[in-house]
This record gives sequence, C-alpha cells and structure tokens, in this order.
Amino acid sequence: MTEVPGPHNDIVLRVEQWLKEVIIGFNFCPFARREFEQGRIRYRVTEGAKKKQLIADLRGEFEFLDTHEDTETTLLIFADGFRDFYDYLDMLDLAQQALEDSGYEGCYQLASFHPDYLFEGEGVDDASHYTNRSPYPMIHLLRETSIERAIASDPDTEQIPERNKILARKKGSAFWESLLSK
Repeated sequence: MTEVPGPHNDIVLRVEQWLKEVIIGFNFCPFARREFEQGRIRYRVTEGAKKKQLIADLRGEFEFLDTHEDTETTLLIFADGFRDFYDYLDMLDLAQQALEDSGYEGCYQLASFHPDYLFEGEGVDDASHYTNRSPYPMIHLLRETSIERAIASDPDTEQIPERNKILARKKGSAFWESLLSK
C-alpha cells in the first residue's frame, strides 16, 4: 500500500483497496494488476469543486505524467467535490475540453469513476453500473500509448466492458455495494 502523508491518507488507502479488491480482484481491467504491483499508479487527491482548480489540477497531472515516465497513470480523486453524479458529468465534460484545449488529445485519455455511476440506457438498479462505481468521484488519466499497447497485446479488449457488465449482473448490486461500503 502507498504511504500518503497528511489528511488524504485514508482516501488513498480506500481507493487502493477498491483497486485491489474490485478492479484487479474481479479483473475489470486486466492491465491494472501490473501497474498496481509495480507502484506505477499516482493518486492525486484534490478538494473542492471549483472549475479553475479542477483545470489547474488536471493540467498539473498532464505535466507530471509528461515528465515522469515511471508513472503509468494518475487517479485524480475528488475528496469532497462532485458528489452529485450529474454535476460530475458536467465536470467531466469540462475536463475533456481542458485536455483538448491544452493540446493533450491523442496523448492522454480520461476514464470516469463515481460512487453513483450510471450508464446511459441501463436501468437505475442495474448492477452493471458497479463496473464504474468507486469510493470517490475520480478521473483516471491514461496514456494513449499504453492503451494502444494493451489493445495490441489482447485482441479481446473490445469485449472487456461487456464481460464486466455480465459479471457485475451475475454478482448483483448488493454484492458490489458491500465491497464499496468497506
């Protein structure tokens, strides 16, 4: 586990536990284990829900990844902001625009996780939502080159989301909720 000094230690430890038990434990992302075990995931906790702060934090993480090749990916975790899923989606649109405006399109991709994540077109109670539910709202910054390598190494990457939804439904919402509430 990562040692994070200061007030955010508990948040990072909870996110790490979720990564280990859910994302890696149930193979939602078959590429996460290696990065987790090698300590190549950066956890950046931010507070509040101010747009200017979000853009500054996001740009700061792009710049950090630019200069730290040994860090594969960043989880930008919102300690107390964007708890409402629809506010989070608005923020995610703003984050995507900031990525494009900063010239990082094609260099990084954003993936989204939220405690109340809902896939469009799925029923509110559908367990498939748990494939993208997390203990805190967060944005996952991924390197495009890593995504390309992953796709090249695994011809079934397009099947991962559907496989995950099937597993989530098989286990049921109560199962996933118990894991998230730890």
